Amino acid sequence: MNNNVSLDYLIIGAGPAGIQMGYFMDQAGLNYRIVEKGEQPGHFFKKYPRHRKLISINKVFTGIDDDEKNLRWDWNSLLGSDAPLFKEYSSSYFPSADDYLHYLDDFSKKFQLRIDYNTVIDKISKPLGFIAKSSCGKAYKTKRIIVATGVSRLYFPDIEGIELAETYETFSVNPTDYENQDVLIIGKGNSGFETADNLIESAAKIHIASPNPIKLAWSTKFVGNLRAVNNNFLDTYQLKSQNAILDGNIRSIQKYNNKYIVTLNYSHAKGEVEELVYDRVLICTGFKFDASIFDDGCKPELSICDRFPKMNEQWESSNIRDLFFAGTITQQRDYRKTASGFIHGFRYNVRSLFRFLEDRFEQKPWPYNRLVSEGSKIVERIISRVNRSSGLWQQYGFLCDIVSVNSESGYACYWEEMPKSYAEKCFVNHDHYYVITLEFGDITSDPFSIERNPDPDYAADSVFLHPVIRRFKSGMLIAEHHLLEDLHSDWSRECHIEPLCEFINAQLKSLSMEKLKVE
Repeated sequence: MNNNVSLDYLIIGAGPAGIQMGYFMDQAGLNYRIVEKGEQPGHFFKKYPRHRKLISINKVFTGIDDDEKNLRWDWNSLLGSDAPLFKEYSSSYFPSADDYLHYLDDFSKKFQLRIDYNTVIDKISKPLGFIAKSSCGKAYKTKRIIVATGVSRLYFPDIEGIELAETYETFSVNPTDYENQDVLIIGKGNSGFETADNLIESAAKIHIASPNPIKLAWSTKFVGNLRAVNNNFLDTYQLKSQNAILDGNIRSIQKYNNKYIVTLNYSHAKGEVEELVYDRVLICTGFKFDASIFDDGCKPELSICDRFPKMNEQWESSNIRDLFFAGTITQQRDYRKTASGFIHGFRYNVRSLFRFLEDRFEQKPWPYNRLVSEGSKIVERIISRVNRSSGLWQQYGFLCDIVSVNSESGYACYWEEMPKSYAEKCFVNHDHYYVITLEFGDITSDPFSIERNPDPDYAADSVFLHPVIRRFKSGMLIAEHHLLEDLHSDWSRECHIEPLCEFINAQLKSLSMEKLKVE
């Protein structure tokens, strides 16, 4: 029996990112294989989140009959023609992780993706190409690797005695195990607050601690910050219950007589240091990327406290050629800004990465549409995209559309959903192009009490998500136009279209004048 497999692409991990990439490669007929350590897709979701409720929304009833637009409020479905939609598996707004396991399994079976299950990759080396060796003795020789393993190792902050605490991976989620106990939770993310919410009725006292204040998703627009579904605990603190949220650095954890003595240096109390006593200390500080499977000769560079691999605009390792990343680890490129750490964001990143791979290795350029370079045609295309696109909506300010105008041919080319940082480099030699994004404005006050100006002349002051069109010449910003925020996110009305037409026509006219000057 031959245990050697030769591939063009090896995908490590059959979670949603690995399955999504496998789908695109399978549809294109590429020579790929997915390896998965578990016995089914989405092994991570068998255990996490510990309390089994996802915070990725599943809005089944939108009143809209447009599959593309509905993906704006479906944060779980994967992309694909005739692909199953997650709403067929659950009608819950915040669904169960168990339902997502069923969805991934059915998705992979429907498209008969090539997956080797129960396959743990022990070591990856790079003599000529890559060799990935598994614990079962199989060796995968591949030209390229796409790592889609997620953040699979617990992240531990640098605290003396942290090993004494219970980890998110192992602590009990049964509230009765905490009855009448004083509990410290380290970490102010959603996992920390979902844990606290689970213990409100049983624990005597709950403290949540980390060095920095909590950030609320409704203020930051980053869905990884504290979400409303997990913030019931805030009431118990602010309305004088026994619970508290502590901003401070934990210096040490010591155990004495079955109690935990925690030394805390407060962030906002002029350096005050206090010793606090608890019955339990729970760690909810997140996860990090596991780079241990790579030989020293092909070990990817890490960043952000060594929690993520460092990568370029095409999600390729910053120091190892032909080593790419997909899924939640791609958030290194837009850390805590947009949605690359979540399915509803990285599914679009995966599609963009696939297009990069096809362009670079399969001689298939990034697809585009050709338009007559008339203002009305360009505006029509832009309005259609900002009204329907789910990729620009989910990856606001990170993915963009590009319109490049060729004054000689009289045509324009329209590319969809490129990483904005890549487009800035790719089109630097073009003398007339537009970058189209959806973006939030600056929120400096209460997000529920914002004064807005309905005059389109003040569209640049819009705070809610709205289209921004920027014109560039050889990498230099020439002009910028904002469309006024719209309650229904529908920019089809004349009050939006007319100012955009004026902007595009003025820019096209300036191009004609520049051409005349040259002649």
